[in-house]
Amino acid sequence: MSEVREVDDSVDESSAEPYAGPGHGLWAWAVSRPWWVQVLLVYAAARLFTTAVFLWVASVQEQNPWTAEHPGYFPYVGFMFDGSWYKNVAENGYPAQLPVGADGLVQQNAWAFFPLFPMLARGLMVLTRAPWEVVAPLLALVLGAGAVLAIHRTVVRGAPRAVAARPGLPLATVALVSVFPTAAVLQVAYTEALALLLVASALLLLLRRDYGWTALVVVALGFTRAVALPMAVVIVVHAAVRWWSSRRGTDTFTWRTGAALAGLALLAAASGFLWPAICGWVTGVPDAYLQTQEAWRGVREVAPFGGWSYVPEFWFKSRAVLVVSLSFALVIAVLVVPAAWRLGKELHAWAAAYIVYIAAVVEPGSSLARFLLLAFPLAAVTAGVVTRPPVARRWWFGAVVVLMLGLQVLWVRQMWHAGPTGDWPP
Repeated sequence: MSEVREVDDSVDESSAEPYAGPGHGLWAWAVSRPWWVQVLLVYAAARLFTTAVFLWVASVQEQNPWTAEHPGYFPYVGFMFDGSWYKNVAENGYPAQLPVGADGLVQQNAWAFFPLFPMLARGLMVLTRAPWEVVAPLLALVLGAGAVLAIHRTVVRGAPRAVAARPGLPLATVALVSVFPTAAVLQVAYTEALALLLVASALLLLLRRDYGWTALVVVALGFTRAVALPMAVVIVVHAAVRWWSSRRGTDTFTWRTGAALAGLALLAAASGFLWPAICGWVTGVPDAYLQTQEAWRGVREVAPFGGWSYVPEFWFKSRAVLVVSLSFALVIAVLVVPAAWRLGKELHAWAAAYIVYIAAVVEPGSSLARFLLLAFPLAAVTAGVVTRPPVARRWWFGAVVVLMLGLQVLWVRQMWHAGPTGDWPP
């Protein structure tokens, strides 16, 4: 049997499209750079924009539980909301016993926050002697740069049909991820940047069939965010694709291949329960992680899709059914449009599995938009909706970028700005 043709990742099949408008000279210089320079330039431009937004919002920020009024940039992106929880983990670790209130219920505590990001920051704090509010946001910024580089390569490798249909798709995907409304968290003391890097890297390594390295990344993901379970679905889809290709004579699929992928899928599933198991073992309470998660919920019950029965009504009152219906319809549409089917099976599977997963396990509150950042293949779908003519493609892409930048300003102003006694977490 012949092997499936490998995609050469060293070849840039995704350079930006020609442009003859204002700033042509600068554009020509940028697009003549290597692919990784183009990616980092796009990422840097987006982060500079976000920095300006943070500085503006900080200038009108009043005193709150995390900062004084009008805080500087680093305290604002290092201490606000979950940033202070991660700081506590980095400096003090996790409690041996769960804190319990007078009502006998477990209170909010550090076990809800996964350890890899704060431990990396802790190591850098020791090495540099710099404080958390400087180290953690800068670490996130660098991890985000690594994430967009991995995203670019993942789209090149995993979506050749989509790249052929829409020239410049990998770089366009990077741009849309970088300006996504909640991409502001790629430069704050949150885990999104690390999680995005690990998800994109796991997908890229899986596509390259580097299953050993994929396993290591999946385990790391289990210590970063509770998102390893949908990766198991992607691995099963990858195995099915390879098996079907072998039946058609375009790939090989031996029993060793099947065993390796079965083990990898089981490892991904196990990684999804790794941190809750450690939490239960250390505290002596088997469901300690579950009880900790319940402390953050409006209703102290963690059940699949349970939050959809009460959260939308809290936010939207009588319009809840309409808003939820339209939201689900939009997500389904993005997953089934032709641009989505042009994605490779693995990227399509990750987007679908991850969306279903967060809908099932996350309370659909103020943090939901932030969680959507990890569904980065949907950025490739959005960029690839319009493929021709080139002028329409450019207008569509430009309109989406402007819309997302506007929504990012709105998100930071509404969600990162906190009242004197706190606010809903972004």
